Amino acid sequence: MQFKPAVPALVSAIALATLLSGCNKEQAAPAAAPTPQVGVVTLQPRTVNLSSDLPGRTSAYRAAEVRPQVDGIILKRLFKEGSDIKAGQQLYQIDPSTYEATLANAQASAEQYRSLANRYRQLIDEQAVSRQEYDTAHAQQLQAEAQVKTAQINLRYTKVLAPIDGRIGRSAVTEGALVSNGQTTALATIQQLDPIYVDVTQSYTDMLKLRRALDSGQLQKAGDNAAKVNLKLEDGSQYPLDGKLEFSEVSVDETTGSVTLRAVFPNPDHLLLPGMFVHARLPAGIAQQAILAPQIGVTRDLKGNPTAMVVTADNKVEQRQLKSSRTIGTDVLVEDGLKAGDKVIVEGLQFVKPGATVNPHEAQAAAAANAPAANAGAKTE
Repeated sequence: MQFKPAVPALVSAIALATLLSGCNKEQAAPAAAPTPQVGVVTLQPRTVNLSSDLPGRTSAYRAAEVRPQVDGIILKRLFKEGSDIKAGQQLYQIDPSTYEATLANAQASAEQYRSLANRYRQLIDEQAVSRQEYDTAHAQQLQAEAQVKTAQINLRYTKVLAPIDGRIGRSAVTEGALVSNGQTTALATIQQLDPIYVDVTQSYTDMLKLRRALDSGQLQKAGDNAAKVNLKLEDGSQYPLDGKLEFSEVSVDETTGSVTLRAVFPNPDHLLLPGMFVHARLPAGIAQQAILAPQIGVTRDLKGNPTAMVVTADNKVEQRQLKSSRTIGTDVLVEDGLKAGDKVIVEGLQFVKPGATVNPHEAQAAAAANAPAANAGAKTE
């Protein structure tokens, strides 16, 4: 029996299997991953007018609580609740009957003592009365005249007058009510609404940082606009008129560590009412050569610190730790960590990590947002 013819067939089978195995290995080899495309913004230095957005409340420019200065019954209320009134306008009439009688009695007594003193003055020259008797009569005359003045004042106080111009609120009493001098309940309250105060609070720590930045030259003073204040209402709308910063409180609140700032705003249409919650924007200074990074390119690490991904000159991704305290519109004001010319990744962040090679291109939308602005408001984080 001969098996020689089978040897060539076995060799051919082995060669075919080896060839097929090599083809499978070539097909299984992974293709090279493409370089990730990322959108970047090249940072340019800008001049920015910085400001601080601070919460506050409105308060009346002047407020007066109307209280009675004599006792009596209210006969009339002479104003319309919620109306504008003038200083000196009569608001209430208290029953004057007893005060008119008291005045008449005081006037009669004064006349009596005046006649007696005049008679004694003539008799003292004739030595018909002593000097002491004349002095006593003269003193009684003066006392009676003082009582007349007191009675006249009390009678005048039965007419309750408005002490200031302004808008009067609701009346706490009606006709027939008994009121008394020195009572704690006000009859009504008058508030002057034009102009109107806006009281805002600022952290003393932020105030110290601002002063140090101005002293070091990092910020420049806002010049003539330093006292100019803008106002945003509770519904987010902008108040059309600008206000002026009046003063800063001389002491720090022990419980909050803040300082109260007061601004005054014109309020001709009475759009602002006392007690409203508002946001005031106060100029903080001018930052020259400021570096602004788009917020979409700034993330935070596990510790909450801001970071940004930057493309280096050799197209490598580098993570930067940032120092920032303000946001300005859609940008972040960077104090440390970035410089002019850095390319911050704003598109494709989810596809890259530090050390990776990328193919950067300028992100047009973000670049337009990062274009220089003549006037930009800033908000402390």
